Amino acid sequence: MQFGLALAGSGQQLHAPAGFGAPSYGPALVRRRLKASIGCRGIGLHSGRRISLTLHPGELGSGIVFHRSDLGLDIPARHDLVVETRLCTQIGLPGHPEARVGTIEHVMAALAAAGIDDARVELDGPEVPILDGSAAPFLFLIDCAGTVEQFGARRAIEVLRSVRVEDKHGAWAELSPNVEPAFDVDLTIDFGETAIGRQSLALRISVESFRQELADARTFTLAEDVARLRAAGLAQGGSLDNAVVVDGPMILNPGGLRRPDEFVRHKLLDVVGDLALAGAPITGRFRGHRSGHALNNQLLLALFSDRRNWRPTGGHGAVETQTGKRVAA
Repeated sequence: MQFGLALAGSGQQLHAPAGFGAPSYGPALVRRRLKASIGCRGIGLHSGRRISLTLHPGELGSGIVFHRSDLGLDIPARHDLVVETRLCTQIGLPGHPEARVGTIEHVMAALAAAGIDDARVELDGPEVPILDGSAAPFLFLIDCAGTVEQFGARRAIEVLRSVRVEDKHGAWAELSPNVEPAFDVDLTIDFGETAIGRQSLALRISVESFRQELADARTFTLAEDVARLRAAGLAQGGSLDNAVVVDGPMILNPGGLRRPDEFVRHKLLDVVGDLALAGAPITGRFRGHRSGHALNNQLLLALFSDRRNWRPTGGHGAVETQTGKRVAA
């Protein structure tokens, strides 16, 4: 038996099996996967295409893998396979220019926060459906599918030395060691004389904090950019049902904001999803100022560029670096 959850005004449907339960969050000692497969259909934010997505339990040690069912190709969720960071994070398969998956950051954030180590994300198009523009629908799917532990120690990446990247506009992102075995984040954004303004937020990432503080924060854009994006072939599926649109001091969405600082919360959601492409949970501290997808990816590339910056922890297993080389834990 199945029931559906329709996202208000979006025409998008989530399907879940009866008897669902929420995943638990505990010490990162064993690997975790979904208990059952679960799917949804929705619109691609940039392509405007209607896309089906199914989350499947992953094989032990497989990590997160995206499968383009329309192409019959797998694309591992790895930071070294990122091919585009303009407006979203997009990964691609070397040697197959048609094999790309975009807007992966929201589902990656939900999987990471829920402690899912191994999953197969199947979709029949070039991007993950945007749904309501947040990670909350993906957490709902994970809750409905349930999670189970797998035999095998969970890996983690411990940051040993501070690594920092920045751009020519003064934006920057940094990873540094943490005195506690946790992932702490601290981000400031600044959009000047708009309804967004300057916002900051710091918190420790766990399934509880992600669910309560970040998951429902939606993606956003400036009204002045919409026409330009659509002329460039982007944002073809964007609407007030799946994005917050800001016009100077005004929020154009009839329902307004979900939280006064929804903007910085969404940017931190993106940080969680982008850094999940490290291939294992990070033990460290993230700090950023106006950081986006590009800097988040550059930060992981910088971290793994020097073996002295990090070490694998968590017992048996391996961590895959940006070169594809597996290092024993």
